[in-house]
Amino acid sequence: MQAQKPVVALVGRPNVGKSTLFNRLIGRPTAIVEDVPGTTRDRIYGESDWNGVGFIVIDTGGLETPETMRTGRQTEAPPTADAASSPQGFTNFVQNQAQVAIAEADAIVLLVDGRSGLTAADEDVAEVLRRSDKPVFIAVNKAENQRVQQNAVDFWSLGLGEPYPISAYHGDGVADMLDELVKVLSPYPVDEEEEKTIGIAIVGRPNVGKSSLLNVLVGHERAIVSEVPGTTRDPIDMQITYDGERITLIDTAGIRRRGRVEQGIEQYSVLRSMRAIDRADVALLLIDAQEGVTMQDMHVAGYVLERNKSVVVLINKWDAIEKDSQTMVEYAKTVRDQLAFLDYVPVLFISAKTRQRVNRVLPAALQVVAARRHRLSTSEVNQVLTEAYEAVQIPMRHGRTLRLYYGTQVGNEPPTFVIFVNHEELVHFSYSRYLENRIRAYYPFEGTPIKLLFRSRDRNEK
Repeated sequence: MQAQKPVVALVGRPNVGKSTLFNRLIGRPTAIVEDVPGTTRDRIYGESDWNGVGFIVIDTGGLETPETMRTGRQTEAPPTADAASSPQGFTNFVQNQAQVAIAEADAIVLLVDGRSGLTAADEDVAEVLRRSDKPVFIAVNKAENQRVQQNAVDFWSLGLGEPYPISAYHGDGVADMLDELVKVLSPYPVDEEEEKTIGIAIVGRPNVGKSSLLNVLVGHERAIVSEVPGTTRDPIDMQITYDGERITLIDTAGIRRRGRVEQGIEQYSVLRSMRAIDRADVALLLIDAQEGVTMQDMHVAGYVLERNKSVVVLINKWDAIEKDSQTMVEYAKTVRDQLAFLDYVPVLFISAKTRQRVNRVLPAALQVVAARRHRLSTSEVNQVLTEAYEAVQIPMRHGRTLRLYYGTQVGNEPPTFVIFVNHEELVHFSYSRYLENRIRAYYPFEGTPIKLLFRSRDRNEK
């Protein structure tokens, strides 16, 4: 059995540069970087390697020093939605998330602000880390000048070993710290041919239950859950194995319509969500059953389709709906009418709160992935095109009639077809849609968009 990758947690008080260092270590801007204390709330995972050793990095929310932290006790469960509604509730939950990250870690990097110097908050955080009995490396950040580098010696007093002056923004000194860090990690060779996982992004507008669904699918309270819209800011990755498949679940920040995205942190959150969708194979589009399909839901679906991702529509909070024997059928028809451009996707009625039908979510997603990867033979494609061409008389355009010569599937993820015709400008949108429907009648490609590319070819060439 292959060893698990070691885990490195980045901790420290708020606004010392943890997210900047996280982005540097994983090589891409995943975590939000904003000069506002408390920007990072959830713990965020990424993969890194140094000197041939692979490891997982966890970015955490800033550790502050309320009385609960002074006792060193970790709560066994996150606060309720009501508790998380208040600023103090969020603070307590951030502490909980950071404590969980510390418990998961094989080594810890304590970030401190070299410009501010040693503070009482740093000493309190150090006290917590000493009790963790984990290897700790002190990174004195923002040490871009000689004065700050010289002041780094003050952090010896924390009793956690040698302080390493670094600049997370510029990268200065990070290599020296990593050289020592990987020495305490269990060997885990970097595998360039590592098996590709299936990416499943949980998307939707704010406050539809995305983090609640993630927690249920993973099996424990992995993400902050709150009734306050906008609780999740950064995309969160969680690796699971289901039915023999390695899956990366990606929770994302709520996506609003373009014109309603606030500047600053929320804008960056939406950008990160878009990048998370880019990494996914399938998007689980959550819709609030109590509110029905809204314009925001349609815009979220538009974002997903722009990136040619497959979709499963989940009607969440179904437990809150008064029902009779026809409610689900009528509701499904309404949803399909309103999301007519997603008429090929499965629709599930679930409740993340009561776990109703949640056990069907991952099987539906994997079924969609299988369809996304399916390939039709060239003979099958041309059989469909021949029958479609003969079934409908094509009207003339500009005094000319469209002729289909042959077609072939040239790719998948999403399925992509090239169809050779006499003049591609004669292909009307409605006829392209007709051909797509005929292909789906032969093989449904459930939940996944398909692309039809038309190419002109002289008849003599054919």
